[in-house]
Amino acid sequence: MFDVDATSINRLSAVNCGCHNPAAARINALYAVHEAAAANLGGAKASAATAPAATSPAAAASAAAASTAATAPHSTAAPHPAAHPPIAFVNVRIFDGVSDALLTGMRVVVEGRQIKAVEPQSLPLPEGCQVIDGKGGVLMPGLIDAHWHSILARPSILMAMTADFNYVHTMAVVEAGATLMRGFTTVRDMGGPAFGLKRAIDEGLTPGPRIYPSGAFLSQTSGHGDFRLLSDLPRSPEGGLSYVEKVGVTAICDGADQVLLRAREQLMRGASQLKYMAGGGVMSSYDGLDVTEGSLEELKAAVTAAENWGTYVTVHAYTSRAVGMALDAGVRCIEHGQLIDEDTARRIADMGVWWSLQPFLDDEDAVPTQSPSSRQKQLAMVAGTDRAYEMAHRLGIKTAWGTDTLFDARLATRQGAQLAKMSRWYGAAEVLRMATSVNGELCAMAGPRNPYPGKLGVVQAGAMADLLLVDGNPLENLQLIAQPEQSLSVIMKDGKVCKPAQG
Repeated sequence: MFDVDATSINRLSAVNCGCHNPAAARINALYAVHEAAAANLGGAKASAATAPAATSPAAAASAAAASTAATAPHSTAAPHPAAHPPIAFVNVRIFDGVSDALLTGMRVVVEGRQIKAVEPQSLPLPEGCQVIDGKGGVLMPGLIDAHWHSILARPSILMAMTADFNYVHTMAVVEAGATLMRGFTTVRDMGGPAFGLKRAIDEGLTPGPRIYPSGAFLSQTSGHGDFRLLSDLPRSPEGGLSYVEKVGVTAICDGADQVLLRAREQLMRGASQLKYMAGGGVMSSYDGLDVTEGSLEELKAAVTAAENWGTYVTVHAYTSRAVGMALDAGVRCIEHGQLIDEDTARRIADMGVWWSLQPFLDDEDAVPTQSPSSRQKQLAMVAGTDRAYEMAHRLGIKTAWGTDTLFDARLATRQGAQLAKMSRWYGAAEVLRMATSVNGELCAMAGPRNPYPGKLGVVQAGAMADLLLVDGNPLENLQLIAQPEQSLSVIMKDGKVCKPAQG
């Protein structure tokens, strides 16, 4: 295991105490503003009696900055302690997220939220630097899951569709902390009302990964995102929205105008990209895998809404027809696609569109199905997984990795194991690149809607300081990623140590 002295652990872990959370910052800022106003009005005696202890110009400037940060619209970053010392990871081998081999003889210095330097071990350490001795382990970027469902990963489907959604959100808060402790410092959320959870994590109220939210699934009536019962049909103008629409799981929209409306609502809420259901799915009750969903005009409407905001649309689709229509409409990423033919795969490659694939197999990580018909669809879909990866690899398609875990608390714990499973199709360095720098590149495609514009998924100067210290070499043994409790000695996100090394 890796050592850092007790004083360093206390100092590094102090960022998690209550005095550093945004609520405290807002309260302190409000006191500072109140006292400044009182002083300006001539209330010097009252100010002297009630002012906080820290009244120096530096403290006042800090309070003003905290007030600005606390009230700024769409702020996503939690306050970071100004006095937090630099941290140096020494005696480590480095997987930088890009290279085939490990870097040796180098150390990594973190300052604030960023990696300040990847530099020779022989250089003098920065003054006051805290040292984490890796004892020859591997330092690598935090992992990124490009197809995660922050709200829907843990509850059963029945619970998600019927329970008090406050309880479902509480489960998601717990799952977010567990996700981070598995070494996943970033997730690209592919559907569900994750905006509040994202904000709570970003503000430091609860631990969890960075979330790139899509918001509600955009789905046609009868589509993969239509979870209504047949007794709910037909929908009447006065009938209102269904339960899952009200809580923000899905947005049923028919016709280009409705698609524009629902797409714009997700962007207004803070979506970093849009998710459109362009074909049938395994878990939905009414549509077969062969069904193509939406029309060209509807898909183009979603693309227009996204592009007007500087971002993109990704689609759920399995078949060549569904994927082909999505490509015609200008989507920039395909989720799944296990049943497409080679001509469609070549078209994806030629257009430079992303393919976000998941290692769906009929094994212990198969999502539990609810009916015989869903099970048959699942078997038909997983039969195409090997061929899909073979085509993606051979044709040089930009391929992202994700899990698409849904409705199963046990399966959620298998996130790292599903990454290790990728050795069926790729070498270890390719697998780790996919879950770090490659997925980071996909996240960055959100452009101005990117809530975390720093560089993710690499160990480079200037990149975001999301780092894992691994007890062993994952380039030689990918199963280390599947055992985070034992293998990950340090987890750092945003320059903060979330899991400190034990002595």
